Amino acid sequence: MAVALLLSHSVLLFTIALNSRLLINSAAKPDDVATYMIHMDTSSRPTAFPDDEKWYDATLSAVAAKANSSTPPRLLYSYQNAMSGFAARLTASQLEALSHSPGFVSSLKDRHVGEDTTHTSDFLGLSKTSGVWPAAKYGEDVVIGVIDSGIWPESRSFQNDNLGPVPAKWKGTCQEGTAFNSSMCNRKLIGARFFNEGILSSEPNLNLAVNSPRDDTGHGTHTASTAAGTFVPGAAYFGYGAGTSKGMAPRSRIAVYKVSYAEGSVASDIMAGIDAAISDGVDVISVSLGLGDIPLHEDPVAIASYAAMKRGILVVSSAGNRGPTMGLLHNGAPWLLTVGASDVDRQFAGTIILENGVSIDGESMYPGNSTLYGIRLVRMRACNSSKLLSQVGQQIVVCDDTGKLNSQMKDVASAGVAGGIFVSDSMAIHRYSSVSFPATIVRPQQASVIFSYIATSQAPKATMKFGKTILGTKPAPSAAFYSSRGPFAASPLVLKPDVIAPGTSILASFPSNLMLKFIGSNKKLYSDFKIVTGSSMACPHATGVAALLKALHPTWSPAAIRSAMMTTATSLDNTKKPIVDSGKIGSAADPFAMGSGQIDPNRATDPGLVYDADVKDYRQYLCALNYTKAQIQVITRSSATKPLKCSNSSDDLNYPSFIAFVNPKDTSSGVVRSYRRTVTNVGDNPSATYRVKTLPVLEGFNVKVEPQTLVFRAKNKQQDFTLTLTKSQGKMKKEVVYGSLIWEDDEKKHRVSSPIVATSLSLQPRYIHGSAQHNMIKWTSLVTLSILEVTTVFARLIK
Repeated sequence: MAVALLLSHSVLLFTIALNSRLLINSAAKPDDVATYMIHMDTSSRPTAFPDDEKWYDATLSAVAAKANSSTPPRLLYSYQNAMSGFAARLTASQLEALSHSPGFVSSLKDRHVGEDTTHTSDFLGLSKTSGVWPAAKYGEDVVIGVIDSGIWPESRSFQNDNLGPVPAKWKGTCQEGTAFNSSMCNRKLIGARFFNEGILSSEPNLNLAVNSPRDDTGHGTHTASTAAGTFVPGAAYFGYGAGTSKGMAPRSRIAVYKVSYAEGSVASDIMAGIDAAISDGVDVISVSLGLGDIPLHEDPVAIASYAAMKRGILVVSSAGNRGPTMGLLHNGAPWLLTVGASDVDRQFAGTIILENGVSIDGESMYPGNSTLYGIRLVRMRACNSSKLLSQVGQQIVVCDDTGKLNSQMKDVASAGVAGGIFVSDSMAIHRYSSVSFPATIVRPQQASVIFSYIATSQAPKATMKFGKTILGTKPAPSAAFYSSRGPFAASPLVLKPDVIAPGTSILASFPSNLMLKFIGSNKKLYSDFKIVTGSSMACPHATGVAALLKALHPTWSPAAIRSAMMTTATSLDNTKKPIVDSGKIGSAADPFAMGSGQIDPNRATDPGLVYDADVKDYRQYLCALNYTKAQIQVITRSSATKPLKCSNSSDDLNYPSFIAFVNPKDTSSGVVRSYRRTVTNVGDNPSATYRVKTLPVLEGFNVKVEPQTLVFRAKNKQQDFTLTLTKSQGKMKKEVVYGSLIWEDDEKKHRVSSPIVATSLSLQPRYIHGSAQHNMIKWTSLVTLSILEVTTVFARLIK
């Protein structure tokens, strides 16, 4: 009875919280003006209106008369592809009147959105002589749409590079604006547009400094060049990372859609950008932006990417930068490719050479070209006294690890000393390595050598040199500590992220007019390249690989491309051991941190089998998630004339991963969950036979796969199998246990791997609007949670 009461109450809360009418803020004053995205059922459009936009205009005119407001409503965008509806400036009373208009489905108030390489292509195994690059002609004629902060067209990464004519399918344009004219587009940069109605309406007195596709933050230039920048010799950031810069798909075409400005970004502009990208004819879309924990029907990236998926366009998105706490991932809709970030086998170093000959490489990206020769070392312990630091003069200060690295570095920099050596075991050390004075950060074990030298020398001295790049560091890759972890609250029964890709200290193109650093006495430094960290940098790596696969396999669906990248990803690092989690020192990364593993572009070209899915599968999955028909209509753009049928709803999406939630207090044994999957033979052998290599091992669980042999008779034919997860007697001993299902063909050519996760996870603190909110899952007494329970529990955490 208690369980039933809990479930019914949770379902009630979920239904009420997600009810579209409650998106109208009843507490708002009648004349308060805001921007709203309005979802409309276009099947309700009267025949008197030749198109949707004229219908929307007429509807708003009628609303103005009914609401009797001194401020008339204003249409900002009429969306044609990403969603059915429009964005408009409305008062609260106008919104209320609009909600009673024919065709109205729901409203969503606009909100602000946050932004989430010379060596990495080599690290991922890309080569000019073999593999996917020559096979896919470097992605030639695939169009990548980059939804970001625009582009710096003068960058060498976007030069024509002897490309052929623009693909005939291209329908886009090169929009002119501030310091940007149409001649700046070429056969590489084939499209550039900007969208600002949303941000301008949100702040009426706002003047955008760069009202054009030109990049005014550097974020879009960096991501676009990472995905598809051409080969640029001599790239470097003040000596660091020197080499030839190139994107993952260096001969793909780029179309940019500026939706983010130095002044900010909002959801309605992002929706407009993706809407235009779909119309223009892009093949892959890259979105290194995202909102927080919100339901799918309120998420513009989820809604717009569903529309793109229906058109055969894969949308690749960043997981976010809120790790290592679990459950804070965004952009986790199942039709997206969600990409987490990994650390790479490269270190940017400042070298300390002690006068006794010992050399130590610390972390540093000091951009000055100076070298400190034979300078006296002085140990200052906490380095928190301005008075003592001011007395040091031109010496190198050595500071102890106090856990306050940022404040230490600021204090030492302000003191005007010759240089600084800092100690930290923080996994966020790279965040502090971009310094404005000669400094480097060492690990505690390195520091002990320096401390011993200082203590035993009468006049300890050292030389410091900068601009060093160390390749082949181990272990790598690792799951970056900052990368957001799953599960994804709005869709917990699909494991996210899908994969990880290089995201830490990525060198790529940058606007040459944006100042990068002050050094010395306010000397300003600029560069054509910059080193940046984040899942925003991981996303375009995966986007570029997806473009290569699209070039090689143009008929593959978005789900097939995603599946190929997931089932061929590697879970091993360059020491042949499991990838570690930088957020949990000494621990292997679990699938909540790395998904299926690090992308492997060459293996992804020939995955053997793929797990495919289409619109019908996603729609039935949404039905099983307990979304209302109106909410599903918002996502899928279904209409009232074709009623949604949820009779075949299924929470078991045909996905290349498996996840189950388990009650941590239950000691009984039993079947936790059974999954049914369909795989398609896309390999060259039409009569291939695949077998389960070894049954997966999950501590405290038994895994059964039936059948254990799949025999195909033709290419593109399908076979089904079931996987059953059974819990053993006793409580789960670990919060997360995981393994992998691996299918291998008889020729030993293909290994198709999928992660399996069982978890008793209780969500960690949520950070909403800057304040920590603790939301712990209250489990029922069942062995396993049904989809209804999981979605209702997680829905409470979204709100």
